[in-house]
Amino acid sequence: MLKALRFLGWPLLAGVLVAMLIIQRYPQWVGLPNLDVNLQQAPQTTLSQQGPASYADAVSLAAPAVANLYTTKMVNKNTHPLFEDPQFRRFFGDNLPKQKRMESSLGSAVIMSSTGYLLTNNHVTAGADQIVVALKDGRETLAKVVGSDPETDLAVLKIDLPNLPSITIGRSDQIRIGDIALAIGNPFGVGQTTTMGIISATGRNQLGLNNYEDFIQTDAAINPGNSGGALVDANGNLTGINTAIFSKSGGSQGIGFAIPINLAVEVMKAIIEHGQVIRGWLGIEVQPLTQDLAESFGLSGRPGIVVAGVFRDGPAQKAGLQLGDVILSIDGVPATDGRRSMNQVARIKPTDNVAIQVLRNGKELKLMAEIGLRPPQQTPPQEEE
Repeated sequence: MLKALRFLGWPLLAGVLVAMLIIQRYPQWVGLPNLDVNLQQAPQTTLSQQGPASYADAVSLAAPAVANLYTTKMVNKNTHPLFEDPQFRRFFGDNLPKQKRMESSLGSAVIMSSTGYLLTNNHVTAGADQIVVALKDGRETLAKVVGSDPETDLAVLKIDLPNLPSITIGRSDQIRIGDIALAIGNPFGVGQTTTMGIISATGRNQLGLNNYEDFIQTDAAINPGNSGGALVDANGNLTGINTAIFSKSGGSQGIGFAIPINLAVEVMKAIIEHGQVIRGWLGIEVQPLTQDLAESFGLSGRPGIVVAGVFRDGPAQKAGLQLGDVILSIDGVPATDGRRSMNQVARIKPTDNVAIQVLRNGKELKLMAEIGLRPPQQTPPQEEE
């Protein structure tokens, strides 16, 4: 018996081991579910695919062309809190004694050319009586405003100093989400500071910050005082003008926005050449085509925007556009979004003619409109403090 067990033991053990191996490698052969999760192994990373250990070269290239801004303006202030009381003002009117007070603010700017043109945010310089530009090399000078564009929140300044450093301009249309981003500016007035992050998103809009929004989003720390500063790539090339932060506390929370440099340069050139940005205008207000409206118009599944207002004697009224018309396309481009369509119109040269496909009372019409010049945005008056 012992001899028989010894004779059969090894074959049995070998058979069990083979069976276990088959079950482990090919469970489907014995009716068991396949447990292979098909994980994809990344290739071995080579040294050339890794980022640099330092971005000092990029900062050294860009930082000299980023300046600190110090703006001042005179504001009127009531001499006593009682004068703010509505009942008091009701009896004594607005002719109350006031005193002048100097108000200062901080910001940043980017030197775009050696001839002295700088880009910054309009909200940094709006209403300023004096703008002091402090360069990284220690020089200071006064700047004059060449022009501004509140609709993109950009302003162009001019300074007269010799041997000015200028920044190298990159391509904001070629940046990718995940690219390294360096923000250079003057946060809280502590002096020039560089922070690092990545490009978090591109094409951000409908934030309620500007009329024309196409923001780069980054998690590089941006704080008050960074406005108008530079957003540069890992090579030190300018990709955006830092503009705003999304924050409940007023400090950086990893969500900052920059104006793409392609747009900023376009605005800057228009301001230098014409004193303002030339934009096309139809003279209409639009609203989204909701699902309920689309069903009522018989447009389920088709794009469109609804005309909610028509300016008197504007290009749209002269072309025959009416309140309640559904715009299907402008110049052959489907009208899928009101903001996008109005931006499309803004890029059209005034006096050019465009075809507008509309739906009115269930019938499609083709109207021709001559694009007008968009009136400049009216800056609301500053409230007295």
